[in-house]
Amino acid sequence: MCRWAAWQGKPLFLSEILTAPDHSLIQQSREASKCKTAINADGFGLAWYDQHPNPGLYRDVYPAWSDANLKSLAEQVRARLFLAHVRASTGTATSRNNCHPFVQGKWSFMHNGQVGGFDSFRKDADMMIPNALYANRKGATDSEALFLVACGMGLDRDPKAAMQAAVGAFEARSVQSGQGPHMRMAAGFSDGETLYALRYASDNLAPSMFYQWNEEWQGWSVVSEPYDTALGNWIEVPKGSFCRFTATEVEIEPFAPTFMQAKEPGLLAV
Repeated sequence: MCRWAAWQGKPLFLSEILTAPDHSLIQQSREASKCKTAINADGFGLAWYDQHPNPGLYRDVYPAWSDANLKSLAEQVRARLFLAHVRASTGTATSRNNCHPFVQGKWSFMHNGQVGGFDSFRKDADMMIPNALYANRKGATDSEALFLVACGMGLDRDPKAAMQAAVGAFEARSVQSGQGPHMRMAAGFSDGETLYALRYASDNLAPSMFYQWNEEWQGWSVVSEPYDTALGNWIEVPKGSFCRFTATEVEIEPFAPTFMQAKEPGLLAV
């Protein structure tokens, strides 16, 4: 499993979340407390938005705690919205192209979780990515494929509906594969204006997710696990939730995959 953190609000130095707190994201990369894997050493990544509509992106394969460039970057870059991720692979190779966040145009996406049996339908999943977006399929993860399928299903028009359709398509194929857990996910993604997050699982073990309004910093933190307990006002995102964070407001709605009726035995309409 993985750990991630996101910020939406007044411009903030990335180091305030990545390195400064006692249980910062970098600390979580080697001592996470709310997931089965305490060590998240299979790469890291950052996507941030400031003056341009498309995000900046920095990813590498080293453990986050050992990369001096990451620490220096976090101390110098200030952004109004950013996504940060430390990776623990669930099977795919440790490579830069498999590190989160993934970027397509103005969108960035990161994920913690797994799709059961993905290796058995990877080709099918890739075929669901529209030709116009397939050049963005750089790696081999289920996360990147899910993101690009959601982009093709209308992420620009209706982010919640697109994610419900993409998650439903992947979960249905996982069920067909007979390998569980079929879907566990805690995802954060953004178009550079709104920060979205969703927490869902096909069983009762949805990956952890919390959020907090920071009055001093004037913004929202959304995280896999709290990086600082001093304020004591972290709120757990309910299972089966879709969240929208603007600079000052949050909206949380129920989230459930859209399962589409098969056209033919063994095939799903998408």
